[in-house]
Amino acid sequence: MFSTIAFSVITNIPRRAFLACGLTGAAGWMTFWILHTHFHQNIGTANFLGALMIGLISILFSRKMQMPVIVFNVPSLVPLVPGGPAYMAVRYMMNQQFTESMQKVVVVLITSGAIALGFMFTNLIERALKRTRSSFQPK
Repeated sequence: MFSTIAFSVITNIPRRAFLACGLTGAAGWMTFWILHTHFHQNIGTANFLGALMIGLISILFSRKMQMPVIVFNVPSLVPLVPGGPAYMAVRYMMNQQFTESMQKVVVVLITSGAIALGFMFTNLIERALKRTRSSFQPK
């Protein structure tokens, strides 16, 4: 939560959104952590569902606070970003340990792809909800 709030400060998110960003980031990280450690899901599935959680909560906060969704999405992604494996991939590459480097590159690609797919599915869910809501409203 604190890393998300700190990144919100760095990226000039409005102050009134700090707590919502922190809660969104914490929910995404907890989803990832619980799925990965307690339910032994692979890193791709855990990141996908963590990003999906961030996206859905971001939609809720954006509607409640009347702000763009990206205000909540961007800082909340910080805990899920695969910085450690990316660093280790470069480090192994520089030490000419190419097998280990490629293993870490695969982890980075799976993680970033899962995060992107999670946000894509969130966008599809939001569009479907808007479409169904508009079809039920009288014209």
